Amino acid sequence: MTAIIQDDWKEQADEPAIRIDGRVDPDREDAYWQQAYWAEPYYRADCCYDDYAPAYCVGYIGFAQYGGRFDDADKSLCANWLRIKGDSRLSLDEAMQAMRAAWDHASRQQPIVEEEEDDALVDSDLVAAHAVAAREPAFAAA
Repeated sequence: MTAIIQDDWKEQADEPAIRIDGRVDPDREDAYWQQAYWAEPYYRADCCYDDYAPAYCVGYIGFAQYGGRFDDADKSLCANWLRIKGDSRLSLDEAMQAMRAAWDHASRQQPIVEEEEDDALVDSDLVAAHAVAAREPAFAAA
């Protein structure tokens, strides 16, 4: 690997995580599907995750891009599948099942909320200390 290519990889590693309009975290979705794909009703034993991954990607990214109903976006999703499917052994019909599953899964996820520590109105340590103090019994002085 040349020094130029290594520098490109280093720069990419420093980039912030990709979020699609706060709707989808591609890394979280990919991790989910890597663990869950084999339990789906459309799963074929002769296929591996690499066969399904492009379809899942089209599904969850499609949800983030188009929102709304899957059926309203299916033509665009098909075009995206044909463009990125690579060496996947799935037929278009099989890919559509995986795309729908990924779309539906992404639509059920909570929106991503970025929290910044500096934006806190009250210090969390102060809140925790107050909660402990509130649970302690109060005794009157004699």
